[in-house]
Amino acid sequence: MPELPEVETVRRGLSPVMEGQVITQAVVNRDGLRWPFPQGMAGRLTGARVTVLRRRSKYILADLSTAETLLIHLGMSGRMLISGHMLGQFHQDHPAAQKHDHVVLDMEGGARVTFNDARRFGAMDLMDTATADRHPLLATLGPEPLGNAFNESYLVARLKGRNTPIKSALLDQHIVAGLGNIYVCETLYHARIAPQTKAGDLSSTQVAALVPIVREVLLEAIAAGGSSLRDFRQADGELGYFQHGFQVYDREGQPCATPGCGAVVERIVQSGRSSFYCPTCQR
Repeated sequence: MPELPEVETVRRGLSPVMEGQVITQAVVNRDGLRWPFPQGMAGRLTGARVTVLRRRSKYILADLSTAETLLIHLGMSGRMLISGHMLGQFHQDHPAAQKHDHVVLDMEGGARVTFNDARRFGAMDLMDTATADRHPLLATLGPEPLGNAFNESYLVARLKGRNTPIKSALLDQHIVAGLGNIYVCETLYHARIAPQTKAGDLSSTQVAALVPIVREVLLEAIAAGGSSLRDFRQADGELGYFQHGFQVYDREGQPCATPGCGAVVERIVQSGRSSFYCPTCQR
């Protein structure tokens, strides 16, 4: 499932063709995806201007001139694809409709934004902008890891005395929003902390050091366009490239990236998810 860097990459790709533009026509080709679409979604989107395109955790939020906000969740395989716009010196024509094109937004500038989702685990919803932060998918989220509210004192306080493994704690969206398996594995490698270490056993210094490492890993991933493992594509259809720089994720049995370490990356399963780590560097 796309994590924060992938969703932020898609948001940035959509921004030039959606922000400030009117949705001249919205076409909805099915009743819903993971959940039913809101009643009358096509009509409520058609004619609305996108005032701001933002991200919260792993969700894209499009604030509309109608005082509603469109929530977009990519799910496992969802893609927001752009056509009919200028890419450098080249114009991309609209492709033929595909089987899994579930929502199509024609923008006044000539661009078309298509939500394609083969596995249908994605979602869209409409909510009042003024109360968007109370939406069930957003209400209990923790702070954004790239925002000021996610700081050393906050994380030390939230992890103090917790008996859960640090890997699970960082995946908890109530503690910090947007982190997923890939970037938690990479963060813990850079922090030299084993994923099975109990969060409450870490010193305040170790916990505080996680904050800048989380930010550095995320910013590097965003700069690389995210990680493309199976389904993820950027809004222009291109792959992300951060996977080429993985230090531990999906590198089971390969040499540790730390010069002179000599160990190989191991994999364990925690709460049904794979954790990759170096048993020598991460203790």
